[in-house]
Amino acid sequence: MMQADYVIVGAGSAGCAMAYRLGAAGKSVIVIEFGGTDVGPFIQMPAALSYPMNMPMYDWGMSSEPEPHLGGRSLVTPRGKVIGGSSSINGMVYVRGHAHDFDHWAEAGADGWAYADVLPYFKRMEHWHGGESDYRGTDGPLHITRGPRDNPLFDAFISAGQQAGYPVTPDYNGAAQEGFGAMEATIYKGQRWSAANAYLKPAIKSGNVRVVRGLAQKVVIEGGRAVGVEVARGGKVEVIRADAEVILAASSLNSPKLLMLSGIGPAAHLAEHGIAVVADRPGVGSNLQDHLEVYMQFASKQPITLYKHWNLLGKALIGAQWLFTRKGLGASNQFEACGFIRSKNSVEYPDIQYHFLPIAVRYDGKVSAEGHGFQVHTGPMRSPSRGTVRLRSNDPAAQPVIRFNYMSDPKDWEDFRACIRLTREVFAQEAMAPFVKHEIQPGADVQTDAQIDDFIREHAESAYHPCGTARMGRRDDPMAVVDAECRVIGVAGLRLADSSIFPRITNGNLNGPSIMVGEKAADHILGRAPLAPLNLGPEMAQDWQERQR
Repeated sequence: MMQADYVIVGAGSAGCAMAYRLGAAGKSVIVIEFGGTDVGPFIQMPAALSYPMNMPMYDWGMSSEPEPHLGGRSLVTPRGKVIGGSSSINGMVYVRGHAHDFDHWAEAGADGWAYADVLPYFKRMEHWHGGESDYRGTDGPLHITRGPRDNPLFDAFISAGQQAGYPVTPDYNGAAQEGFGAMEATIYKGQRWSAANAYLKPAIKSGNVRVVRGLAQKVVIEGGRAVGVEVARGGKVEVIRADAEVILAASSLNSPKLLMLSGIGPAAHLAEHGIAVVADRPGVGSNLQDHLEVYMQFASKQPITLYKHWNLLGKALIGAQWLFTRKGLGASNQFEACGFIRSKNSVEYPDIQYHFLPIAVRYDGKVSAEGHGFQVHTGPMRSPSRGTVRLRSNDPAAQPVIRFNYMSDPKDWEDFRACIRLTREVFAQEAMAPFVKHEIQPGADVQTDAQIDDFIREHAESAYHPCGTARMGRRDDPMAVVDAECRVIGVAGLRLADSSIFPRITNGNLNGPSIMVGEKAADHILGRAPLAPLNLGPEMAQDWQERQR
């Protein structure tokens, strides 16, 4: 029988970080992962990012139920089915989140997860290539770099933000998130620097960590304690036993599914599927959050966008250059400029994010019919809407039922309209004048609230940041699923550490905070004292109550 000190389900962002730290502490670790190898240019070449998230080989292929407030559209929800998990198929954008996001976590019951508490873990995991900073780490496993910003559109976008009255931030992951500036990426030496490359591969080499391929079907619980994981592999079902603990890190969609299959979740829902209740935890699968965004596209006056490479020959040349040199356009995710702004006065810290891209293209790789263009991905960061993840059946191979409930709160519509109008203002600045020919979408004729709402209903897409479905809180909170040490409440020997445990979604992309969760959870699992808090407060807009910028 296979067994180890620790059995981790999921070789994703948090799972890889935990495997690395537990293995380095001399513990034996088995990581169960359903997906396969990450070898090959589709994953490792940064510019190829639109491919893996559309490939059944690398993606779980999940989608939401029809969303009632988005005209009944069902939105795709890519999750990585490969070593590295979603860090192997994501856009490689690195955002920690705002300092106040983590202070909110602590206020919501996640004691010891305030910004001062998590900052040392962000520093421990980072190998930042941006110089010296008290806020940044420079010798961790996760390499973080900035693109070359060779295309003049990147700096024009940052300048336009400044001309519109916003600050320029030298490092949105450092002291001041608010403002426009260079975007950071988990790219190193021209290659995607996923959690697999940063953590898992070195951990396997150490000899204490091994990966077992198979589908985790449920946690085996004996006498109220998790003792192993039931796995389907090679046509049979076996149990991989954990001498110390079982740790779930299977994503905010699959971790709650696995808890429910194991009898941990809302009792009435489990009973519907004939699953015996081990722990009645109504919070399992609740509190689902995500970022929704629209792509605002503009036709370009100058033929300087990536459109000129958007043909077979162009892609082949970029691919060949990357294969032989790890340089050129293939070595960038093309997200090299960004912005974080506040939607109105009285909002204390940014609630709108911008990803700028020097081509007008969809995530599925379909380019704009207009030819040369560019776009910005934008949307509100802190939607009040909440959704659910539920079981479709008690068959472990069945996809979960995902209802995001996007745009179900009136505030969502107000925030999104502000987003679109503020963005138009940025693109109307002098710095963009040499480049903006006209607005492709929403289009100049989309002006009224009703017209903007129709555009959102038809065109808003997920930013692929699901989280919150097994939130962390105090043990006496009936909706909390894990405590502040990532222990599943109601079952001994079981932890959960991935984006499921976020009490509230963070500002920006979730890969960074998910890895941080794995790093911090590893210390809790090992029974180590947490790293000493670092009291470096964020720099904030002084007059945020009176001014929007």
